[in-house]
Amino acid sequence: MSEYLKRVRTETFRRFQDLKDKLNDAEALIAGKACVYATGSFGRLEAGSSSDLDLFIVSETEEIEKNGAKIWVHLLNGIDEIRLKCHLVEAVDDCGIAPFDGSGKYLEVHGIGDFASKLGKREDDYHNTLTGRLLLLLESRPLLGRNTYDALLENVIQAYFGDFEGNEDKFVPAFMVNDILRMWRTFAVNYELERRKPGKGFRIKNLKLKYSRMITCYSAIMYLLARHICSGTVTPADVQTMVALTPSERLERVAVDAVIPDEQGAERFTSLMADVLKDYSAFLEFSHRNKTEIEAEFDENFPVWRVNSYDFGRKFAEALTILGQSGGPLDGLYRIILI
Repeated sequence: MSEYLKRVRTETFRRFQDLKDKLNDAEALIAGKACVYATGSFGRLEAGSSSDLDLFIVSETEEIEKNGAKIWVHLLNGIDEIRLKCHLVEAVDDCGIAPFDGSGKYLEVHGIGDFASKLGKREDDYHNTLTGRLLLLLESRPLLGRNTYDALLENVIQAYFGDFEGNEDKFVPAFMVNDILRMWRTFAVNYELERRKPGKGFRIKNLKLKYSRMITCYSAIMYLLARHICSGTVTPADVQTMVALTPSERLERVAVDAVIPDEQGAERFTSLMADVLKDYSAFLEFSHRNKTEIEAEFDENFPVWRVNSYDFGRKFAEALTILGQSGGPLDGLYRIILI
């Protein structure tokens, strides 16, 4: 592992624990009612000094009768929601973390059943449940309300495993993989819209798409593929293990655990995975510089970074191909990844 990647993981974990220590009152406030989990650079354990904190708040729910009809309401009521957000803002400020993006307007509260109930529906994008659900799986780290977080995660995973019973020894997680691919395409489309805006901000967003977004999505796809090739199936427990690992940790695990019978292919795969992690660490070190330094580097060497980012994607794709083809002529999950 690159020394910088190792160092930034350790430092981000320390900062995250410091944040949790300042939220004891918030923990007591939402106990049994809700959870808060981090995504983004803090969820991936790779935050820079100027990184902000991306959070999702999810409330437990209960069914009540109102005006003769049964409805579901959040256990985290409006007043407690305000108190929680106040605790979060103060703790972030005390820890020297950058203020919430958009002055906190994205700190909306979802119901615990929303991520599963809206899966595959038209409103999935509109209500931000697609993003909340996929980032829960791909790069989340529980901050508050661990029991609710665990219940939420189990609920979401089960939504993808509806056909698991009776297929335990040969389950292909097609539903989950297709949703991850959907998330990746959403990232790519959103970037195309962003880069048409005036200014040079698109350049760092271009690299974040080709490095951070790619590793977030495809580390999970590669992890699931490796499990399927090794065991002939993927279980809910496999997904639980995957979620507990950061994207870069998944790649490290796959590099060690992948079963590739061809010796030459195995050596090439190991080399590619090492290069991907080394390149990613170099990107993190660059992206953690101050804004002035980043802009100056882009003004001078953006074409070089652009070429390097394409090379990063090529290495990732080659490693995925070697792994996918190692399971036979066309592993069932690998075929779904392709088409």
